[in-house]
Amino acid sequence: MTAAWEDDLAALWATLDNVSGPDFVAQMELLTARMPPAESLFERGAAFDSTGHPEQASALYREALAAGLVGERRRRAVIQWASSLRNLGQAEEALALLTAEAGQPSDELDGAVATFLALTLADLGREREGLAVALTALARTLPRYNRSAARYAGALMNDTLMNG
Repeated sequence: MTAAWEDDLAALWATLDNVSGPDFVAQMELLTARMPPAESLFERGAAFDSTGHPEQASALYREALAAGLVGERRRRAVIQWASSLRNLGQAEEALALLTAEAGQPSDELDGAVATFLALTLADLGREREGLAVALTALARTLPRYNRSAARYAGALMNDTLMNG
């Protein structure tokens, strides 16, 4: 059974492009007051993140995870926190989070983990390794040429390991 606030939350997120950032955050603050603490922290962090405030978002994601956030929201919090850290110039910390997350059980967010891992590696001057991560993730979705794409990604990674 879905909590009653889940529908209200989805409706609020649907308004993101139609309201000002401060109004969106204020509405999120009101809505999350009736949510469990970890979920509330995560959604407030996402609201700050989506309205251009990665500093506030980062702190809230950290708190949400420390409060025991679970399930899909936990994984989203890690991805979004790492993205915020990248935006704040803290790519090494983002890399640590995403590398650990890449080792978690596979789900529909694997591509998002790979995307932000690739971007983080590029931020760190490790573009070839980032490209290999992106190609590996993409290869899993291709109807054809997936083996070739995976081999090219492996070659890029091997080249990075030999020359890095």
